[in-house]
Amino acid sequence: MASSTRPEVDRALLIEGLGKGLRVIEAFTDDWPRMTATECGQRTGMTRTAARRYLMSLVHYGYADTDGKHYWLMPSVLRLGQSYLEAARLPRLVQPFLQRLSMQTGETANFSVLDGHEVVYLVRSNSPRVISIGYQVGARQPAHVVSPGLAVLATYEPDALDAWLAAHAFPKFTANTITDPARFRDSVLLTAQRGYSRVEQHGDVGLCGLAVPLTDRKGRCVGAVSMTFQAQAYPEDACLTRLLPPLQDAVQALRPVL
Repeated sequence: MASSTRPEVDRALLIEGLGKGLRVIEAFTDDWPRMTATECGQRTGMTRTAARRYLMSLVHYGYADTDGKHYWLMPSVLRLGQSYLEAARLPRLVQPFLQRLSMQTGETANFSVLDGHEVVYLVRSNSPRVISIGYQVGARQPAHVVSPGLAVLATYEPDALDAWLAAHAFPKFTANTITDPARFRDSVLLTAQRGYSRVEQHGDVGLCGLAVPLTDRKGRCVGAVSMTFQAQAYPEDACLTRLLPPLQDAVQALRPVL
């Protein structure tokens, strides 16, 4: 079963400056697209002087720009994520299976992983329709509002799940969002029992999600295969009879190659 912990690394082997530089990059968000050195220092726990040095280094290497007071990220920072997608074996293995799934069902199919408390969408196959819905590659969503979050968490050991729940924030996005940790835990346990998760308008009004955890040959969860679709098009019965079987077949076909 999956665990939320990573192997510990001897701190003597760590380059603290690299870690601080990554924290500076991560400090830029939708709420903070532009920052002064003082604001960056406050958000990263550094002094203004230290934050400014990291920001100026990012400017020098083309990852950020500045007007002399404020700093912002440049598109070249996307190269960091693109390097993962190009080097990682898993997204390349999953892609053809997602394409087959979206062609069978006419809906968008995704592969995603749980990164801390967010689901990150790594692979997408658009539906055959002119307009397709769902999350683009690189999109991040709070794990408690999307079906892959429940699917992956359903593979956690009880202690790891409890630790995750204790550290997670549960903001409300729609009237259907589950914001109570105990109730969310019950949903995760139900997902583990069923082997799939179904989320109805928890993150976006009008959208539903269906996900199945993807495990490798050793039984380790490596992510989730999911589908995003309009709620009105697939009531629960139709969702489970028309979409779930091909989704489960795709996951079953993938396991031997992982």
